[in-house]
Amino acid sequence: MTGFDYTGFFADRITELKTEGRYRTFATLSRIAGRFPQAMYHAPDGTSREVTIWCSNDYLGMGQHPVVLNAMHEAIDACGSGAGGTRNISGTTRYHVELEATMARLHNKEAALVFTSGYTANEGALGTIGRMLPNCIIFSDALNHASMIHGMKSSGAEKAVFRHNDLAHLEELLQKADPKRPKIVAFESVYSMEGDICPMAEIIALAEKYGALTYLDEVHGVGLYGPRGAGVAEERDLMDRIDIIEGTFGKAYGLIGGYIAGRASIVDAVRSFASGFIFTTSLPPAVLAGAKASVEYLMNSSIERQRQRANVKRFKDRLTRDNLPFMQGESHIVPLVVGDSSCCKLVTDILLNDYNMYVQPINYPTVPKGTERMRLTATAAHSLDEVDAFADILRDLWEEQHVAQYAAA
Repeated sequence: MTGFDYTGFFADRITELKTEGRYRTFATLSRIAGRFPQAMYHAPDGTSREVTIWCSNDYLGMGQHPVVLNAMHEAIDACGSGAGGTRNISGTTRYHVELEATMARLHNKEAALVFTSGYTANEGALGTIGRMLPNCIIFSDALNHASMIHGMKSSGAEKAVFRHNDLAHLEELLQKADPKRPKIVAFESVYSMEGDICPMAEIIALAEKYGALTYLDEVHGVGLYGPRGAGVAEERDLMDRIDIIEGTFGKAYGLIGGYIAGRASIVDAVRSFASGFIFTTSLPPAVLAGAKASVEYLMNSSIERQRQRANVKRFKDRLTRDNLPFMQGESHIVPLVVGDSSCCKLVTDILLNDYNMYVQPINYPTVPKGTERMRLTATAAHSLDEVDAFADILRDLWEEQHVAQYAAA
């Protein structure tokens, strides 16, 4: 008896991805303790060699910082490895409680709640808040992260999408909504694939005008912006006007995990009703201790932020001088547009195989077709000499390898 060809079906879908140049391959890397952004690349042929990473989210190199590592070692020695359960069933440690207090203090909020990742924080918070508010409508920036979209979808609430950073369109949508309906305006501070920063003050003003809650994703902002690293909202003195701030420990803080911070009643509601929070094993003590150490260190140290900004400026200045097609946003993220998926993969392969520079190509559906790009990050751990050397390589690729002409062909 014959039935559906499951194996063939999935194999065909993968073949389609490969034909379109969108098949994702994962580079196997081993970060070298104390030497970030250097890492060992383990090639498919079994050989290994040292490479320099140019696409890491460990923006400040805190994943290698002694303050963080010492805190993690101490927690392991004191408590062992895992938390032992969900937050409700034996999995809430003093490290959870202390980290949540630290995050509330960082953002000047009444309470905070730690999740296992930034993704689960967005999905859990937006899904729960949107579901609990009666007849809620969520106004979402068109380029919001997949985790935010997932949360809005799981909430079952009506969603109105406004064009990216388009204030007029947002107000047009808000005007059409019933003034009595609960509303949420959900947006990001730094958009990681565009490298731009939202018009935060204006978005907040519109939300206040039309009686909407504000939900801000600061995952690419925390640690990096503001005098204490609390994000773009702190840097622009707008933190007190944001209702819910979501962030991560997986980027500038150098670890893993996510959180929300806001009014105690909202945070408690998410804690009590978000299934993604309730039914998952909690983060281990070592991760929490490292996150707290990283956050508190960056609340007091600006050295890493200053070094990273200097490197980013140097990198952007070089790309501008050499007329390379990068998206010139305000943030630390530098998207260098190639415009073709096969060409983007070819360029990143050349960088890795010929120059030992590791960059991951960003293709559809992460970004629209025709805007394929490399998402480049000059971190605090790179040297100015490394920035110049990498910029020279990119210039030569565009000029000698004729990248632009290849992509357009």
